[in-house]
Amino acid sequence: MTIALYARRKQWPLESVTVRLEHSRIHAADCAECETKEGRLDRIEREIAMTGPLSPEQRARLLEIAERCPVHRTLTSEINIRSRLA
Repeated sequence: MTIALYARRKQWPLESVTVRLEHSRIHAADCAECETKEGRLDRIEREIAMTGPLSPEQRARLLEIAERCPVHRTLTSEINIRSRLA
């Protein structure tokens, strides 16, 4: 949604966006770029397909925008969940 809104605002010829996600659990020690080095981590692999006559620069910029969408930022931040009975 963030990609589509940005492209529309810029009047770029984006026709559609498809996002595919794959979830797995990995050992933290196997993740070179991760801060956590012990235990297991959730890994989400994301594939973004964009259709339309976009330039390579526009595609690169839209990928940058995807990295800054609110959902991506929430999932990559530290999450603190507190539960209570209603």
